[in-house]
Amino acid sequence: MDPLSIGSSVLSLHQRENSEQHKDDAFREIIASCRSLSKYETNIKSALPQILSAIVAASFHIVIGISLAYSAILIPQLEQPGSDVPITKAQSSWIASIIVIMVPIGSLVAGVMMEFLGRLNTIKLAAVPCVAGWVAIALANNFTWIMVGRVLTGFACALGTSPAIVYITEVARPDMRGSLISSGPTLASLGMVIAYAKGAFMDWRLVSWICIIYTIVPVLLIQLFVPESPVWLVSKGRIEDAARSLRFLYKKYPQPEHTVRAGSQKNVNRHGQQQSKLRGFLKPTGYKPMIILFWFFLIQQFSGIYITLFFAVTFIQDVGTEVNAFTASIFVGLTRFSMSLLNAWLLKRFPRRQLVMVSTTGMAICMFVSGLFTLWIKEGTTTLTWIPVVGLLLYVCASMIGLLTIPWTMTAELFPTDIRGIAHSISYSMANLLMFFAVQSYRTITDLLGGAYAVQWMFAVVSVIGFFFALFFLPETHGKSLAEIEAFFAGKSQPQRVPTEPAAKPSVTEHLIRSPSREAKLREVELMLKNKNGA
Repeated sequence: MDPLSIGSSVLSLHQRENSEQHKDDAFREIIASCRSLSKYETNIKSALPQILSAIVAASFHIVIGISLAYSAILIPQLEQPGSDVPITKAQSSWIASIIVIMVPIGSLVAGVMMEFLGRLNTIKLAAVPCVAGWVAIALANNFTWIMVGRVLTGFACALGTSPAIVYITEVARPDMRGSLISSGPTLASLGMVIAYAKGAFMDWRLVSWICIIYTIVPVLLIQLFVPESPVWLVSKGRIEDAARSLRFLYKKYPQPEHTVRAGSQKNVNRHGQQQSKLRGFLKPTGYKPMIILFWFFLIQQFSGIYITLFFAVTFIQDVGTEVNAFTASIFVGLTRFSMSLLNAWLLKRFPRRQLVMVSTTGMAICMFVSGLFTLWIKEGTTTLTWIPVVGLLLYVCASMIGLLTIPWTMTAELFPTDIRGIAHSISYSMANLLMFFAVQSYRTITDLLGGAYAVQWMFAVVSVIGFFFALFFLPETHGKSLAEIEAFFAGKSQPQRVPTEPAAKPSVTEHLIRSPSREAKLREVELMLKNKNGA
């Protein structure tokens, strides 16, 4: 053979080996740095970039909380004599409940959008219908336009919630994942307090205009300071973007010795086929978490958590207390916000199952005692009419320990990466549909059971069921990596080692490209890297 040809062949081979090595280096950094799949020492300073990114991504929840509570300040003003937009009681019911109906629709749309556009881009797009909704409400001259505004803001609520939870799930380290996910509900509770405070002193139209600011500011903060999820970027073949995101999120940690070289890998997806999303739901890692979440949310909703929040004033009036119902409802809101702050610490320190069992036990005791005194008040055998109110406040405290918050944190972390976005949206939609039926059935249940005391005892019974559900069926996710959670549902005790032949060992990049579920195989690839280096 011509020496020049031999030299060219050797050079070509050398270039291919270098190119392959560059690809392996790229994936090596992704695997070594993507620490949502591993554990680090508890160090707040090292986790500061993750904490800030999670809080900024969840900051859209403030306007979500305002949207949920807005009907509480809107309806009383519209029902006042001389209102420029008079409404009937039936119309006021629709103003309050239309958001809950819109959430499932928005969640399903968000599930598709976050898979194609990214987690953060979906949150940014949520601001468009949200701003349009607030403008429609502020300029409304009749009931129809108020409903248009509520529909748009309700749609935006779901569009901005699901991607934030999925994003936090993918960037947070395991020991902080629950606490950071709970920042969303905490900020939503803060939004509710803001709405109540503004509604006490401002006209509903002015509050609507101000809410536009609460909508736009989170989008600007996300655009300026928060990187996209590296897990999503890897799934789209954007390796260098993922590496930059990881360098920001984990810049406080010891960095890998290697670096990603430009042009190491342009697009992985074009070499392989996307695994069917439907097939992902037919696997144990897809349908088992969905079944668990259905029963978990069913218990949550019919234990009375959201019924007592949506009907706080009515519920307090029904128990026959002499305490002012409107004043008591404000304390309910403040209690929820205060406990949401404590819950962030609890989720970081204690296992999920233990928190749910403590929560349901406390809820059952509070509702049983409250129901007992409600019956005695009805019969006229006690003058301690304040006890049911105290029981309700303690019940809210107990619910915030576990049963109110933990089901929402699990909607993203129980599912594998390849279906996480859509699965979270489906489970989120399912939860809101159950919430709608629970809230709508409150009056019917009260009539069927014979009074408020019986309803409270029903809440106590459901809470007891929740205790045994957590004891026997709820998987523990505290401190576990996403890969470990997926392995649990797949029935694997540990990732399987990939068999390799010494004479024809596939490259790391090649394995990852050909893998039917790349994200689910990151740990297998890590083992291949160790084998390749003789570890």
